[in-house]
Amino acid sequence: MRRHGRAFAPWKDSATAQGSFNATVMLEMLRGKRMLFVGDALNRAQYVSLLCLLHRAMPEGSSSFETVDALSIFRAKAYDATIEFYWAPLLAESNADDGVEHQLNDRVIRGAPMDRHSRFWKGADVLVFNSYLWWMTGDKIQILRGADNDMSKDIVEMGAEEAYRLVLHQVVRWLDGNVDPKKSRVFFVTASSTHASGQLWGDEAEGSNCHGQTKPIADASYWGSTSKAMLRVTGEVLGASARVPVGVVNVTQMSEYRRDAHTQVYREQWAPPTKEQLADPKSYADCTHWCLPGVPDAWNELLYWKIFFPASDQAL
Repeated sequence: MRRHGRAFAPWKDSATAQGSFNATVMLEMLRGKRMLFVGDALNRAQYVSLLCLLHRAMPEGSSSFETVDALSIFRAKAYDATIEFYWAPLLAESNADDGVEHQLNDRVIRGAPMDRHSRFWKGADVLVFNSYLWWMTGDKIQILRGADNDMSKDIVEMGAEEAYRLVLHQVVRWLDGNVDPKKSRVFFVTASSTHASGQLWGDEAEGSNCHGQTKPIADASYWGSTSKAMLRVTGEVLGASARVPVGVVNVTQMSEYRRDAHTQVYREQWAPPTKEQLADPKSYADCTHWCLPGVPDAWNELLYWKIFFPASDQAL
């Protein structure tokens, strides 16, 4: 099969092949329930992917969609279910919380209970978190302590790993105090891979990246630039969750191979690509976000497998 002038075939990782996605079964599982994705644009892509996968099994005219500030809500009316996305790229309250105006160089987070965000999370039957990319600027993370009206602005700088650990502990404490593990399921999606440097997979051409790539990386042992230290923090903190088990959906390795699946210059984010960008696609290629349909569909198959074919995870 060919699409857009290139070979195309649905791609499956060995993990996703264990339980093929069934939209009708998923919708029945969500009947009368609320599913909420919380995180950044990669998690939003997984959210949109899931809506597309489910919508094809729904009666025509039986759904609605609305966005209010940081919260997007899809209603599957025939199933009395909602599937939602909440923008919180650093999970903690931060200077990047605006759903539109968040293109900032620095990262400032509030080192305190995340009440402003978590009030939207309460009552969800399925919670799917992610957070990684926004920590990886290479700069220190600024931790703001004190109240909003505190003019002294007590700010402490931390390395990304230390600050990430702090926030994940906040999430775990919130889960343990607000989620009933007998009624709700919680998942955390690991880091999404980027492909901004072809040198990582042996392409020595100057400026090589995801642009023009049409095949996945074939080396099964390939590992790119994803921080193993950050993944270690994820496992250590979430694995120690005292009361509410968190199912880790590990999408990192399966995504590492997909240098060919990014949006490059063909993604309209805030505005269509300019003539300059289209004339020099290698320099302007987006090697972070994914095409849809694409890799996030495979993530949802893996999430589906974690829900319906749990190993250590409890059934919903």
